[in-house]
Amino acid sequence: MKKHSGFAVFFLYKKTKISLDKCIFFPYKEILTIREEFTMKKEILIIITAFFLMSLTALTGAYAGESKETESVTGTKEKVDVTGDGKKDLVFVKGIPFEEGTRYLKEIYLKIKASNGNTYKIDLDGGYDPTTEYKDLNHDSVKDIFVSIPTGGSGGLSNYYLYTLKDFKVVNLSVPEPLSVTSQFEDGYKASVRIEQTGQSYSFDLSERKVDYDRLGLYQDGKLNEPTELMVLPFGSLKPFKGEAGQYELIGIQRINGAYNADGIANLESTWVYEKGTWKLQHAKVIELKSH
Repeated sequence: MKKHSGFAVFFLYKKTKISLDKCIFFPYKEILTIREEFTMKKEILIIITAFFLMSLTALTGAYAGESKETESVTGTKEKVDVTGDGKKDLVFVKGIPFEEGTRYLKEIYLKIKASNGNTYKIDLDGGYDPTTEYKDLNHDSVKDIFVSIPTGGSGGLSNYYLYTLKDFKVVNLSVPEPLSVTSQFEDGYKASVRIEQTGQSYSFDLSERKVDYDRLGLYQDGKLNEPTELMVLPFGSLKPFKGEAGQYELIGIQRINGAYNADGIANLESTWVYEKGTWKLQHAKVIELKSH
């Protein structure tokens, strides 16, 4: 656009050189007014479009949440006071199947309808057949929510969770970490383990498994072919129990396997008590399994 004697000049063809007699002349002020009106309309259109997109996003999110709740299945539903106000709360364990007809739940969560009228949701990992127990494990006179969710793997493992909702506040109390163990096969079809937390050591005579271990190439003429550790798994079982002091504690079992998962050698048993906001190891022992 060019100014010419107080007028704005618009070329009919931008890329074509033409004389002024082939141009259309408009008063410059009029062009400015048209331009301002066009800019204003453009801004209004942008605002309307943004508002529409925001509304659409909100509606989509609400629909997704509603759809998610609709496709969930209820595993358990129990009435129990988990807040400490003396009134029963409604605790649901819900999950969303991986696909129709399967037992595996890709998402699992707790939904608690508390006596104060509020609803609380706690997300958990996926798995099979979640179960809940309600025990006062942190010893504050209010029942906590202990959840077990089998993973379905060949090792028979599960995920475990512990929550309190005392005074209507959701707090993750966590569970103990599995014991740390140093282990190794030894010459002569033997093996040994050492519990790091306690220093306890155990030895195993595995000579009855000679044929199996030779076939697998683990040994040759009684000599270990290469340094090899045993398989010490995380908790395959973790359960509340009432201890000697009359308070609830946890007892855990970790499997110690040899050359493969079905080659069970021993169980590592540990008991735990919750004190001052943390889990403390009470006892640990290794129980050898009968040879297969």
